[in-house]
Amino acid sequence: MKFSEISCEQWEELSPFLDTCLLPVTGMTGMVQPFEATAWLERLRDIMDLIEIPFKGRVVTYPAWHYISDHSAFAEMLNEWCASVKKAGFRYIIVVTANQTLNITGPEIDLSLRPDEDGGLPLQAEVSGAIRALWSGQAT
Repeated sequence: MKFSEISCEQWEELSPFLDTCLLPVTGMTGMVQPFEATAWLERLRDIMDLIEIPFKGRVVTYPAWHYISDHSAFAEMLNEWCASVKKAGFRYIIVVTANQTLNITGPEIDLSLRPDEDGGLPLQAEVSGAIRALWSGQAT
């Protein structure tokens, strides 16, 4: 579900089931041409579809972080944001990006997904297995 699909009244009822937050991170700088931004967003959408479609009843997708100006501070900011979202009630945080060079790891991030070194998307079976392992407490 998208964050915007959940009303205040629904949240109390749904929150026990929607325990996983999906944070998309585009990771663009201000030097991106319009056609490049389109390509980045399409790749990000493709990765998100591997999570949003099969796990719709348990995952809430938050607004994407599109632009990053300070890569050195980004990892810390991302980790702080994830900690805040967990304090707000989410048990798990999944961060996805189509940017192969972006550091999307941190102690508050439970799972991070990105394309491989050649730009290939993760396989649906790998993504599903990683998420199920996370939820069952078997993630490494």
